[in-house]
Amino acid sequence: VQLQASGGGLVHAGESLRLSCAASTNIFSQYDMGWYRQAPGKQRELVAIITSGLRTNYADFVKGRVTISRDNAKNTIALQMNSLKPEDTAVYYCYAFRFGTYWGQGTLVTVSS
Repeated sequence: VQLQASGGGLVHAGESLRLSCAASTNIFSQYDMGWYRQAPGKQRELVAIITSGLRTNYADFVKGRVTISRDNAKNTIALQMNSLKPEDTAVYYCYAFRFGTYWGQGTLVTVSS
């Protein structure tokens, strides 16, 4: 499966951003999907996941500020991020999991103070 992430950009602290990821597969609904991020000089870390059964899970550092969703009819997931902080600055990667992990190319989110 190929993943195409979009929606990154430069925002000010406190503003919102919505990331999207489109997947090329005929069985999108069977994949667990999610977002990781990687800040400069840091390891990649999980941000949020949404399973094929629509269960969601969030990293503590984004709980209450971020919502992950999926549209199985459009083969897309979205990550709505609110109240962004400078420490949210990172490259955000979408991923898909089903008998293996697939990664998108990443989209850069920069939050200025």
